[in-house]
Amino acid sequence: MSLDLDQIVLHQLIKRGEQTLDVILRDSPLSNNQATEDMVAELHRVYSGKSKAYGLFNAESPLAEALKNCRKGEQSFLDFTRDSTGRLRDELAKYPFAEGGIVVFCQYRYLAVEYLLIAVLNSCNSMLVNDQLDITSTHYLDIDRADIVARIDLTEWETNPESSRYLTFLRGRVGRKVSDFFMDFLAASEGLDTKAQNRGLLQAVDDYCAEGQLNKNERQSYRQQVYTYCNGQLQSGEEIAIEDLARELPPVGEKDFQQFTNDNGYELEDHFPADRGTLRQLTKFSGSGGGITLSFDALLFGERVFWDPSTDSLTIKGLPPNLRDQLQRRLSGGDK
Repeated sequence: MSLDLDQIVLHQLIKRGEQTLDVILRDSPLSNNQATEDMVAELHRVYSGKSKAYGLFNAESPLAEALKNCRKGEQSFLDFTRDSTGRLRDELAKYPFAEGGIVVFCQYRYLAVEYLLIAVLNSCNSMLVNDQLDITSTHYLDIDRADIVARIDLTEWETNPESSRYLTFLRGRVGRKVSDFFMDFLAASEGLDTKAQNRGLLQAVDDYCAEGQLNKNERQSYRQQVYTYCNGQLQSGEEIAIEDLARELPPVGEKDFQQFTNDNGYELEDHFPADRGTLRQLTKFSGSGGGITLSFDALLFGERVFWDPSTDSLTIKGLPPNLRDQLQRRLSGGDK
């Protein structure tokens, strides 16, 4: 992995009582050794694989101002992290679910892009068997399940300050929304709406096929081509590029797909991240609610799966064998 660690500092938040958070601050950065480099590489790997939201600093963001001063050499990286941890403690203390953790500030470079990653990691206990086969207790940082994380693309922020995507963050688990406290700490607001971009892409594809008067099979083939390209970008960690996608698709009518999106006001960015859940709608229908979960290939709609809007009912012809077996067993038991 082409990751170069610049600086890393750890601090700690300790919960005492119902709403008291104490801070333990380091007096120096960690050394850049194999252990710290491995930790940052793992943080980068885990974070890069998670679904993220985009944001940008508010005009009066104290963290952004402090970071600018740090980048200009007016404040040391250590002092920047110490002051920022104090502000984070003040924000977290406002919420009854606030917990302690290890606060990580790491500045690193990956593929010619400079990043600052800020995270709050849980410290967990586990059992360890040593060389003498004795069992001892050990502590570890739960990086895989980290959900209080934000990363600033310093290169994008400093070269394109009007960007709406230089800051990314995790939304957190249900009931622990990052926007409730971490975004207040960052003094940032949401920027590029990735899901909206992907939904706009799907609508543009459907409208493009409709304008070209494609039949059902041709439309589904077109959707499949779009999905293949977008899923390939997702798997490789690259973004969807409308110009590249248009080159992958055969033109429908007089315009290619890029010209169509530009002329019809879909407001799609030139490139944007793929959203797995939204893109799945190109090839599948799925939904859940009221105790029912359904998913089927889009090709089956109108062939084996039929919807009656007047009764809001689906008719499925040819059930999966394992589902049919379950139904037969239940009926043979007397349940009707």
